[in-house]
Amino acid sequence: MDDYFAKFEDRVPEPPLPYSALRESVWQFLAVMALVVGGWYIWWRWTASLNTDALWFAVPLAVAETCAFVGLVLFVFNLWKDDPIVIDAPPATLRDVAPDHPDGDRPVSVDVMFATYDEDPELVRLGLRDAKQITYPHAIDIRIHVLDDGRRDAMRAVADDEGVNYITRTTNEGFKAGNLRHAMEQTSGDFLVICDADTRPFPTILENTLGYFKDPKMAWVQTPQWFYDLPEGEALDAALARRLGPAGDTAGRAIQKVIGPVQLGTDPFVSDPKMFYDVIQRRRNWANASFCCGAGSIHRREAVMEAALRSFGAKVETRVHATEEVITVTNKERDIAPDLMDAIRTEAATTEILTPYRFHVSEDIYTSIVLHSDRERGWKSKMHPIVESKMLSPQDLLTWTVQRYKYAGGSLDILVNDNPLFRRGLTFSQRMMYAATFFSYLAPIWNVIFLAAPIIYLFTGVSPVSAYSADFFWHLIPFLVTLELAMMVGAWGVSGYAAKSSYLSFFPLGLRAIWSVAKGQTISFKVTPKVRKSGTFLALVRPQIAIVVLTAVAAIWGVGALILGTTDHSATGVVSNILWGLNNCLAMAGIIAAALWQPETEKGTTRHDV
Repeated sequence: MDDYFAKFEDRVPEPPLPYSALRESVWQFLAVMALVVGGWYIWWRWTASLNTDALWFAVPLAVAETCAFVGLVLFVFNLWKDDPIVIDAPPATLRDVAPDHPDGDRPVSVDVMFATYDEDPELVRLGLRDAKQITYPHAIDIRIHVLDDGRRDAMRAVADDEGVNYITRTTNEGFKAGNLRHAMEQTSGDFLVICDADTRPFPTILENTLGYFKDPKMAWVQTPQWFYDLPEGEALDAALARRLGPAGDTAGRAIQKVIGPVQLGTDPFVSDPKMFYDVIQRRRNWANASFCCGAGSIHRREAVMEAALRSFGAKVETRVHATEEVITVTNKERDIAPDLMDAIRTEAATTEILTPYRFHVSEDIYTSIVLHSDRERGWKSKMHPIVESKMLSPQDLLTWTVQRYKYAGGSLDILVNDNPLFRRGLTFSQRMMYAATFFSYLAPIWNVIFLAAPIIYLFTGVSPVSAYSADFFWHLIPFLVTLELAMMVGAWGVSGYAAKSSYLSFFPLGLRAIWSVAKGQTISFKVTPKVRKSGTFLALVRPQIAIVVLTAVAAIWGVGALILGTTDHSATGVVSNILWGLNNCLAMAGIIAAALWQPETEKGTTRHDV
């Protein structure tokens, strides 16, 4: 095993955030306060604060603020409620999870599937060995499979060495979703555990999750994804000492005495998913709206196959009706001969593809929507709070970019082509939860306005508000304060600043995804690289660098204009917009630093490159 990963082997994940009824009450009170004050602020912005002499600037900013407020409403709805952590006892027999099954007295059977394409076979071997260590308190039939879409002899050899089943196919149709479909045709387990090539399941993954399936309507359980190789960073005093000597060490210690411990280079790509899994996803359980995220998820085979068959049948009927309409219009006949209708149905059935997992770049969330919308069966999902596996984080900014573009483009493609807001079968709460997810990927549109606004003011002196007066701050500051307090309590125990900064600095990639989907381009499936590419990636962050440079130049220009007094700049306007621009620059700084980041071993010598 690569020495780089060996040093992380002893790391253990943090426990899930504890449930607190008191904190829930405080969060809900503060959230309501933030929405009320925010609504008051937005109303005031539209009715009393627009600069009527510069509506070209004032209206777009007000629209951006309104869109951001809508996103906040959806986010609060998402975070509204948490449930106490309850882990059910694991089932002893199949009857415990499928009461009507004719063979209910036998042990539960589970297929553990490792989907791979071009990843290092030795990396997959680590997961296979961990899977063989899975424990269970009752008799159980666990079968481990390698799903190799790369058709590699080396991967087959690893599977043979580890004594696990090797499955491959002649094409790559449907990418990962097609790989899983083909494997389901070759296997028969009652449950499926989905693993990526780098997934390392813990021994407790089945013992802690199969209990949820005692509810016959439970379709899948998602476990948190934990990146065990995230850089721990370097203490501020050590970093300054390395660069500046003893003086740097003294300065670093003094700073940390005032503001607390500071680690530089920690999680440079903001990959830590704790906010997403332990807060956002977990708080969707009350609405039965947590969605599958692929790796680390456990699925009931019956649910996946039944949903696929229903979807298949609906598509066949749609195709039949379309063909029938063409024939009746062309031939001006009201009825079609029974033999011809049978032929049409047969043709439709052979044309359509049965897809347990939708053939899509975001097959996991797409399949979740299909299952959640099956009102007749009422399938359920669960976000399990405890980490049950570990995997590798993005190793460089290029890998991060590939991954985030795939997430954004895939989600937006679903929004445009199969919008869950209008999909039959979903409850109101589920629609709102999915709306929160998809709406967040539209945020780059208004985030660009937030980034440009202080630059425009500092260069031109044209204000988007009637005045940077006491009335303006009287409306703005209460909203910002109540919002920060609410978010701090709602996400208690998880740092939110890095995530918010990444959300803002994501704008170039987000705009690219939006534009691609708007043009009707297919979001291609690219396997996320599992090894680090050498070098730095400043070319990927040119827009963020431009924001920093323009903001800095604009700040100097604005101060100069204020001193000369020949423009419409005001002291409060210049100070407010410099502070706003500074916040924007700090957000951009994170991703710019990520473009320059290198592992400690690469600073002197190149390691783990391809």
